[in-house]
Amino acid sequence: MRSLLLVLVILLAMLQYKLWLGEGGFTDVKRLELKAEQQVQENALLQQRNQELEAEVADLREGIEAIEERARSELGMIQQEEEFYLVVPGIGGDPDEN
Repeated sequence: MRSLLLVLVILLAMLQYKLWLGEGGFTDVKRLELKAEQQVQENALLQQRNQELEAEVADLREGIEAIEERARSELGMIQQEEEFYLVVPGIGGDPDEN
């Protein structure tokens, strides 16, 4: 009778260990849930970025205004009939001083 009780206690301890600390146990599940939550947040950020890029691509494909704006701001381009003026501040940094 005592040996049967001892075997049952050992078996219960082994099952509890596997439940709490073993592979697929509560700690594993919590770690995987946290990792899944982080992945969901990262996916949401990437989805938002993708939507912004898709909107920019659509804007560039549809209108020449967006292309001109980008060429002006990033490349410093001007149209043929326009004149380019470069305003350089004086030594003090204030153009009104000179």
